Amino acid sequence: MELADPEIRNILLDESDEFLGLVRQHAGFECRLEELAKMPAPTEEEWIEEIQLKKHKLVLKDQMATLIRDYRREKLAVTH
Repeated sequence: MELADPEIRNILLDESDEFLGLVRQHAGFECRLEELAKMPAPTEEEWIEEIQLKKHKLVLKDQMATLIRDYRREKLAVTH
């Protein structure tokens, strides 16, 4: 039986410092984006920061997805 992404995510949170670090960074960027979204009139610098944070979040999401995919492949290789 193949594990679903949320199950693998939970396993990786327990077993992988790298994955945990990516998740924490992603959450930190999300918190900052929420702060920026609450600003009534963001400055140009804040607008640029928002764009950069969104790009960084996407990179982190891709890295987390790669770790999930790699974990799934490793488990399939062991079971077959």
